[in-house]
Amino acid sequence: MSEIIGITMGDPAGVGPEICVKALAAMTPEDRALTRIYGNRATLEAAKAAVGAAIDLEGAVVDLPIEGAPLPWGKLSPVAGDAAFRFIEAAVRDAEAGRIGCIVTAPINKEALNLAGHHYDGHTGMLRALTGAKAAYMLLASERLKVIHVSTHVSLQDAIRRATTERVLATIRAGHAHLQRIGYASPRIAVAGINPHCGENGLFGTEDDAHIAPAVAAARAEGIDVEGPISADTVFHRAYTGAFDLVVAQYHDQGHIPIKLVAFDTAVNVSVELPIDRTSVDHGTAFDIAGKGIADHGNMNSAIAYARKLVAGKKVPA
Repeated sequence: MSEIIGITMGDPAGVGPEICVKALAAMTPEDRALTRIYGNRATLEAAKAAVGAAIDLEGAVVDLPIEGAPLPWGKLSPVAGDAAFRFIEAAVRDAEAGRIGCIVTAPINKEALNLAGHHYDGHTGMLRALTGAKAAYMLLASERLKVIHVSTHVSLQDAIRRATTERVLATIRAGHAHLQRIGYASPRIAVAGINPHCGENGLFGTEDDAHIAPAVAAARAEGIDVEGPISADTVFHRAYTGAFDLVVAQYHDQGHIPIKLVAFDTAVNVSVELPIDRTSVDHGTAFDIAGKGIADHGNMNSAIAYARKLVAGKKVPA
């Protein structure tokens, strides 16, 4: 299995090119030799000038063409959206072929992506389509809090409907297997309730008793160390202070808000249950500062470090 990390450059008009260059420049020569950027060489050279990096990009870039590159910084463009898609598609095919061990994605702009005719709700949906995966779960990982989501980019009404026993159980299993892979022998998992106070025995809704509790019971019967449903207004604090290794959140904001509160600049977005490995920065394209050379690459460094951990984990049975 390849140890090479493939970084997709993201939207060419955003901060992706800059944080890619900064991350590459900060690497040891050994790590740099195990890294490829799937992007556009002319754009990366412009980013290199913007950040003042002296790094030689020769051999480090899988160069894909963009008409008119480098494009203007900070400008929404279907040309940029199409390029971002093509970078990801190329990296996916190389990951499937075993030429790279993990993909790390820089930010894309969903509006630009859709303007280009690529109708996805984000990276995870795109990666599912490109790989033919039946399911994929979004896990946000930080040092003291990790969260996996039953659903993400859907309305709150749809999220409630999706919180079925089968889907919650599948999410618990996916999170458990992922944590085992990165070194947790017996992960301690908490499942957040969907209603205030988990419904108060039906007073505020029946979904926790009817759907979530049976999923937790089934997971426990399989030998998974899991508790829940636990009221969402306390479970994230308990996990943050060490009681649990992972929280299963029922919907997007329930999981994203606590993570972004405690680890806004360091949390890593991980796609779980895809046939390939992928990590990502957990921020957007930041068009307002693109091209100014001031974008912080700390989150990219975290995503790359997590990717290298996943690649190393492939060598060891879960």
